[in-house]
Amino acid sequence: MSVEGRTTETPADEPSARTWTGKSRQWLLRRLPPEKLLPDDQPSYVASWIYVFGIGAIASFVFVILSGIVLSLNGPLWYHVSVLGHFVNSTHLWSVELFFITMVIHLWGKYWMAAWRGGRALTWITGVVSFAVSIVAAFTGYLLQTNFDSQWIAFQAKDALNAVGIGAWFNVADLGQIFMWHITLMPLAVAAVVVLHVILVRMHGVVPPLDAAESDAQLRSTTPSLIDTEGDAR
Repeated sequence: MSVEGRTTETPADEPSARTWTGKSRQWLLRRLPPEKLLPDDQPSYVASWIYVFGIGAIASFVFVILSGIVLSLNGPLWYHVSVLGHFVNSTHLWSVELFFITMVIHLWGKYWMAAWRGGRALTWITGVVSFAVSIVAAFTGYLLQTNFDSQWIAFQAKDALNAVGIGAWFNVADLGQIFMWHITLMPLAVAAVVVLHVILVRMHGVVPPLDAAESDAQLRSTTPSLIDTEGDAR
């Protein structure tokens, strides 16, 4: 297939691969071609505030990770007694609060838009799962304040966790265990679900508004069609 004097090869043109690497490449290119993974254009209905809060949650999550790395490298003593430590600790808290505010607005906004339409059920599910995992991550963060607030939270939660049978596995009174949960396991879990969520959004496209079902905005391609380009060339 040629476009403006260049020859391009699509996954459909390739012979069937025999190795697992070739099959994986063809599978990925069929479901997530480069123009979907890194688009340079979006449908017109994306120019709305309701579509801002998803990227707002991702941006605040980046600040949560960066400030958390600084806090974990210096330890509790630093962010309790140092002026700079206080500021970084506060930045971490503000980023978490902004993350949850934007995520909740994004979640409810997509709920009322019925964002599971058009084969996007898994996209919606991963968004809900990321919210649930983030709650656990925030809970472990409150336990790491190493003050009377965190002590009160830990021992109020201890009996509830013991009652459901996970107190020995998830011991909120063990600061070392909670520290590892908060700085390693939970951020990895949240990041993995968020990355999967973004990939699914790229695969299926941004969900259109309910009243855009028959509009030109929904049918507008994010990149110029190869067929149209060939037709113009001819």
